[in-house]
Amino acid sequence: MHTASEPLTYAERLELLRATKAAQTRHKQEVLGAMDYDDQGQVLPPPDLFEVVEVTSGSGVTVRQPLLKNFRPVSNHPSGGFFGPRATGENFRRLLAAHPTYVDPISSLCGVYMVSFMSYRRPEWNPDFDYAHLHADQARYGIDHGIGGVQHFCPDLTLGLTGGWGGLAEKIRRYRQVNPQATAFYDGLTDVVMGIQEWIGRHAQAAERLAQQTQHPQRRENLEAMAAICRRLIVEPPQTFREACQWLVFFQAAAKMYNGSGEWGQLDEWLRPYYERDRAAGRLEDEEAIFHLACLFLTETAYIQLGGPDATGRDLASPVSFLILEAIHRLKIPANVAVRVGPGLSPALFRRGLEILLADRMGFPKFLGDASLNAGFQRNGYPLELARQRIYAGCHWVAIPGREYGMCDLIKIELATVLDVALEELLGEPDTAPSTAALWERFVAHLRRAVAVTAAGTDFHLEHMHEVFPELLLDLFCHGPLERGRDASHGGVEFYNIGVDGASLATVADSLAALEQRLELEQRLTWSQLRDYLETDWAGPDGERARLMMKNISRFGSGDSAADAWAARVAQTFSTLVAEKPTPAGYRMIPSLFSWAKVISFGRRLGATPNGRRAGQPLSHGPNPDPGFNGGRPGTPTQMIRAVAAVQPGYGNPAPLQLDLDPGLVEGEEAVQRLEALLQTYFDLGGTLVNLNVLSRDTLRAAYQDPARYPDLIVRVTGFSAYFASLSPELRAYVVARTV
Repeated sequence: MHTASEPLTYAERLELLRATKAAQTRHKQEVLGAMDYDDQGQVLPPPDLFEVVEVTSGSGVTVRQPLLKNFRPVSNHPSGGFFGPRATGENFRRLLAAHPTYVDPISSLCGVYMVSFMSYRRPEWNPDFDYAHLHADQARYGIDHGIGGVQHFCPDLTLGLTGGWGGLAEKIRRYRQVNPQATAFYDGLTDVVMGIQEWIGRHAQAAERLAQQTQHPQRRENLEAMAAICRRLIVEPPQTFREACQWLVFFQAAAKMYNGSGEWGQLDEWLRPYYERDRAAGRLEDEEAIFHLACLFLTETAYIQLGGPDATGRDLASPVSFLILEAIHRLKIPANVAVRVGPGLSPALFRRGLEILLADRMGFPKFLGDASLNAGFQRNGYPLELARQRIYAGCHWVAIPGREYGMCDLIKIELATVLDVALEELLGEPDTAPSTAALWERFVAHLRRAVAVTAAGTDFHLEHMHEVFPELLLDLFCHGPLERGRDASHGGVEFYNIGVDGASLATVADSLAALEQRLELEQRLTWSQLRDYLETDWAGPDGERARLMMKNISRFGSGDSAADAWAARVAQTFSTLVAEKPTPAGYRMIPSLFSWAKVISFGRRLGATPNGRRAGQPLSHGPNPDPGFNGGRPGTPTQMIRAVAAVQPGYGNPAPLQLDLDPGLVEGEEAVQRLEALLQTYFDLGGTLVNLNVLSRDTLRAAYQDPARYPDLIVRVTGFSAYFASLSPELRAYVVARTV
């Protein structure tokens, strides 16, 4: 037992911080309810400072979020919203002025975010920019159109780490003179930077006050150092490893509050120079570095890549890469870290990542296939040197830091809904004999229309987003916006590669295969009977028998089945339609297959489907086979990797394999070697990204029945990881159902 003045070890401090994190997570679960998204570093404000509001995003996701009572944005529009760079910058500065400080004397870093941009940005879109001409088709085809979507690219944080907030302020002043036509843009940027500087200054003051009040020598010294670091970081760039970590905390907290951004990118390379300097100077040991990293990850589960090539192909793995893995290993909280795997890249980093995945069983790290990603991006006409610079930056996407705008994970075409439209049209034509060939023809025609509508919506977004809610904070960390006086969403950066996801591939493939087998080859049902069953959700005396008959075919993932062939055909057709030509305004679109956590909401709005699925049930996830595809049982890992590798779009954006493994499959001394061989095979087959859970199905079932008994159970839901108890019952059930 420690006395009041006895110093704590780093391990003891970390245990205290983990306990604080657990209490904060329970508090969020109690106040906010289900959180079907990333577990994040958000800490709720003091109880007397906030109220809870329900907010719905442009993509239809409704969440509960805290809203500060002492902050209300100032509107510049009759709708009550605020739009444009000047109003946005002014209101963000007001938010930071009202936002509480956060200083924990146990941690080496201060600052967290407490409110989301969703809570105070209402309405999200300026109604003066009307796209009603697209509404009908967007709804008809189940399109998440992305209009009004924010961030989802990758900043180059070296622009801030090397220049500091003072350097960024000077850069704004310099280019304001070069681009006098962009006064409002630079006004907004100035308010963002000044608001952050003032917020950092208040943290320095808060740490100083706490230092004066504490009698514990170690904590007082820690708080005094924290205050000194904050005072320097108001203007100066970080000089030490700890200062760089502290700078990243303030950046990330501000980015979360501004527009929900969550990308640290190539974190091991960003931090490597500070680590090497501190080590050479004898002022940093690895245990201290691990502690600073752990404190950093406690503030946010930002997306990061470890290892991977630079433009020349040189491996970027370094001692910092391993320290980051070790910090995550010791923390045992949700994390979104990916290890890049491929020829010429560190096999030791790959192996250490697998060891931690198997030891901790928390769904991280994930792994990226370097060769497939690079070769795919080259198909767009880009050189290998540029392809190598794209790094992992989100649930399922990669980007060139600070140079590429992608809207990745914002735009989704719901393929099962497109098939439903095509089938309804076919069965409504009395003069046409129904067939899978005729259905396919109509499906492709409607899919082509859905892609065209998506392209038109993309152009509309890129034309107007800078006038609605510009990317001011991330503009600071991009190459071009400040120099050109143009927002990243409006010509400020060099490359525009708009990501377009197809969702529910397996639902479509299994439906087409079932129609082909049961209605055409076996003639077990007529098309008229099928229509009645779908319209009544498989009602009637023989409805359940018919449903099971349509469901119990050789489904996508079983291997060499008709459904596997249909899946490849659907994926290739979707990818070709997306990639074959730019939008009308000339922007390139890059296909992927991904559903995020929307398997629930997408399924809720769709009626029964020919694969035996009931109305309202979840749809399949991204490129993955449907749960239970293997004759009603979970598929084998080999089946999964072959199925998903075979449907990769192949243009440089990942279509991730979600692999959920029971521990019995990966136990024993050879577990790492077996899993390494499995993943290497997946990447050799053309796979791009794999998300893994190693969890007992029995544990998951028990946790589903009583989540409170498993407060520390962490799962990788899709591209993100979260506490199982934080998820909605529907999403928890889906995770249980798909476990291999």
